[in-house]
Amino acid sequence: MLEYNFVAVDLGATSGRVILATFYGKSVNIEEIYRFPSPIIQMCGHFYWDLPAIYQSVLKGLKMVAERGITPTSIGIDTWGVDVALFGEDGAMLSLPHSYRDPHTVGAPEEFFKRMPREELYERTGIQVMNFNTLFQFDTMRRNGCSALAAAKKILFIPDALAYLLTGEMVTEYTIASTSHMIDPRTRKWDEKILEMLGLNADKFGRQVMPGEKIGTLTQEVQRLTGLGAVNVVAVASHDTGSAVATVPAEDMSMAYLSSGTWSLMGVVSPDPIITERSQQLNFTNEGGVSGTIRVLKNICGMWLLERCRAEWGDISYGELIAQAEKAEPFRSIINPDAPCFANPESMTVAIDNYCDATNQPKPSCIGEYVRTIFESLALRYRQVVGMLGELTGVKVEQLYVIGGGAKNDMLNQFSSNAIGVPVTTGASEATAWGNIAVQAEGTKQFGGFAEIMQMCSPLLESKHYEPQDKELWQQGYDKFLSVYKEI
Repeated sequence: MLEYNFVAVDLGATSGRVILATFYGKSVNIEEIYRFPSPIIQMCGHFYWDLPAIYQSVLKGLKMVAERGITPTSIGIDTWGVDVALFGEDGAMLSLPHSYRDPHTVGAPEEFFKRMPREELYERTGIQVMNFNTLFQFDTMRRNGCSALAAAKKILFIPDALAYLLTGEMVTEYTIASTSHMIDPRTRKWDEKILEMLGLNADKFGRQVMPGEKIGTLTQEVQRLTGLGAVNVVAVASHDTGSAVATVPAEDMSMAYLSSGTWSLMGVVSPDPIITERSQQLNFTNEGGVSGTIRVLKNICGMWLLERCRAEWGDISYGELIAQAEKAEPFRSIINPDAPCFANPESMTVAIDNYCDATNQPKPSCIGEYVRTIFESLALRYRQVVGMLGELTGVKVEQLYVIGGGAKNDMLNQFSSNAIGVPVTTGASEATAWGNIAVQAEGTKQFGGFAEIMQMCSPLLESKHYEPQDKELWQQGYDKFLSVYKEI
């Protein structure tokens, strides 16, 4: 019986992992080989990703795989979206990549709209306006006279840049490019007018590849550094949310998904983009998925709120945070998680306090109250966005499927079911890695289709189910949410 080993390099905005999945017959095993930080460097007034450090960590993880005597069938890479690395004529990286947390793009959309109306941009791309989108990063760098952008021979998104460092091949994977605000979701090609406005052209980017296509093989240098042989690197859904959503068993748009982590990404899987005046008003996005699908979704500020608070509180376990939140008064203080004041404040607790002051609510007075405020507010925001999805698609959402790290958060998942009034089912907490691995496995033609591969993986999933509770109480909570909803 043949054994297949797939390596997923799964990079989040906080940490990255090198994960090994072994398929033997009908059995599957998954193991985290190496976990490492995704470091951001604050330097000269900007925030940059330390891509060389991330690359070295990837090499270390691959070396640990080789030290086990394992020969991977293939390697796939997924990361966060929008950010890029710039490479010169000689193939060398010209500068550290800007992080989407860099405030240099604050106000950038408004500057671009002076040259192309917001409505036209949305009609061309179907992408929600977020100031850190690649389009606005490029326009900001151009206006600021960025010498690296002017000198760049090739521009590669972060997963494509890492694939280049491993293989020497420069490509642009479709799902990651679809986050840029520069792709036509109907044709899946670059919008030439937008590129021209930025002083760019399609030749600045690598050849486009789709999930499942081979990118290349490990270079001689990487083989020597890791101890691996000429292993193939395969394009997966390189945008981490694209990989995660690939694991959602949605048969139609009555099942919404929630990719719950640092960001909460809520949407539906659609065969076609939804680009209307109303979807623009609601700021929904149309990003590429596997098998030609479109992820119609909205970004919601997720566990970033709690992560930043925890940094202020010290070493407190999630179990203790939940225990304290359970003792707190329901709906004492409610916030809009997507208010700009929560994007990257110096102190998240102070930002929450200020929001409560501005909306005439009592400020949280203890850790448990902060945690409950965050969880209840997220659940109520999810209800609001589910209502928007129903309006846009014409299909009532009857179930929510939660993936990502938040799939383990019993309190938030129960709150979400209560707030929305529909059952909630959890999938893989490691959904990005599973989606990455499943695309690789499907490419071997040895395991049937994508659904069959996910069925093979199902024994490893600790799925839970939640039913709505306390309907009247949560309706009161939603009424309060709407009364204090502000964009401050």
